[in-house]
Amino acid sequence: MQRVTVVPAGQSPRRLDVFVTTQSARLSRGAAQRWIEGGLITVNDRRAKPAQRIHPGDVIACHVAERPTLPVEPEPIAIEVLHEDAAILVVNKPSGIVMHPAPGNWTGTLLNALVHHVQRGTEAFDERRIRPGLVHRLDKGTSGVLVVAKTDAAHRHLSRQFHAHSIHRVYLALVAGVVMRGGLIDRPLGRDTRDARRISPRSAAPRLAVTEYGVAERLGPDATLIEVHPRTGRMHQIRVHLASIGHPVLGDATYGAMPADPALARPMLHAAVLGFVHPSTGRYAEHRAPLPPDMERAVAGRRAAPALTPA
Repeated sequence: MQRVTVVPAGQSPRRLDVFVTTQSARLSRGAAQRWIEGGLITVNDRRAKPAQRIHPGDVIACHVAERPTLPVEPEPIAIEVLHEDAAILVVNKPSGIVMHPAPGNWTGTLLNALVHHVQRGTEAFDERRIRPGLVHRLDKGTSGVLVVAKTDAAHRHLSRQFHAHSIHRVYLALVAGVVMRGGLIDRPLGRDTRDARRISPRSAAPRLAVTEYGVAERLGPDATLIEVHPRTGRMHQIRVHLASIGHPVLGDATYGAMPADPALARPMLHAAVLGFVHPSTGRYAEHRAPLPPDMERAVAGRRAAPALTPA
């Protein structure tokens, strides 16, 4: 597999390994350095060093053998199905489960569960014809509605809708502080220049990211339940955007302060509504998932908390 990138005009001189890392959401700086030193990444058809400075107009080529897709083993993991037909599967993803196998999580993923579910429900299973295809993703700690394509045609149809940002999505987030009114956050996001594991407005290659939000319920001086409508779908977008306006999602140890409440073991973020045009029928439909028990308890506890009185 060869991927060629031309350094755009206006790009300030920077290290080759840093620039390459910003072009991929999954490539670490260490891996980029190893590829460069091994001659797998070249600049203007010449071998380079990780610290070499790149400039506008430089042609960077990555010559990396594409690894074959490993088969996903079916696992009998319980999943809550909200809707299923021949083309799609809509599930209520629980928090704490990752989307697909990857280093550190080769088993026990949602995709392992989906493969088992599809195979079990198909009398004459043909993996080439019917297989679960992930169209979008939810973070490990995020719960809620997720649509999965069961055919290539459905996958293409749904992918076009996500690409056009025509999917209707509503999230519920329990955030820190008092949110006085709704608003719109228009702040491009990308890999953080100082920590590639984080998403941030401080990025060498920021991409358009827009989030609309409104107040669902005020819960005293320490928390607010808000309704979030992401207009784009960047990685960690909601969590980063809300933290950027001073209202991080409670329980989010990456973009907010670690909570003192041990009950908040994950970010209090839930995909409540997902609406889209069905790839086979052409009809619009919305699918909903109620708040999971941990978020219900977190909201109820703050709703019942006594108001602070001056000493």
